[in-house]
Amino acid sequence: MKNIQISPSILSADFSQLGEEIKRLEGGGADLIHVDVMDGHFVPNITIGPPVIKTLRNYTKLPFDVHLMISPVHKYIKNFAEAGSDIITIHPEATDNLIESIKLIKQLNKKVGISLNPNTEVSVIEKLLKEIDLVLIMSVYPGFGGQKFIPEVIEKIKKLYQIKKDKKLKFDIEVDGGINFSNSKEVISAGANILVSGTTIFKENNGDIKKNIETLKSM
Repeated sequence: MKNIQISPSILSADFSQLGEEIKRLEGGGADLIHVDVMDGHFVPNITIGPPVIKTLRNYTKLPFDVHLMISPVHKYIKNFAEAGSDIITIHPEATDNLIESIKLIKQLNKKVGISLNPNTEVSVIEKLLKEIDLVLIMSVYPGFGGQKFIPEVIEKIKKLYQIKKDKKLKFDIEVDGGINFSNSKEVISAGANILVSGTTIFKENNGDIKKNIETLKSM
């Protein structure tokens, strides 16, 4: 049986008490904490930066799965590493030199994640997959929480999983965007082993985080 991990997105949390929300997620069985960083430039929204992540680091020992939706991203990687990120995920379009950005993340002893927007093909990173710890497949266009899942990305997940299998590679396949109880099974079957979910985890079953995480894992 595949080991499925849940990385709840704090984008859907109560921002007035983020530290307590993170404690709730840890108590509810989250495997990672997904932190969406948006700059209002690469995506049409602005969220949080390194100082907030550094403060939140005090509330949990769970790995911080930090998704940088900022451009240019390279010059900020060190700041986010020093703030307490464990996985740093960047977009190929947000750096002038993807190979150098990957090297920098590794030099800082962090796991490397690469995110693919719905319209970004797997071929963009195929030759670099052996250098990557995680591929984040976006199943919505990044910028805002609560969007509907784009079903066409299922084929992309399948393609990526097949490459992983054929080449005997070790990277995780994470999917983010509109993940809920009705589509999580298909996403897992396609090859994903980490699910990012915000609205479903915080809002379903009257906000019963533990039940929602367990339900997503068991689909």
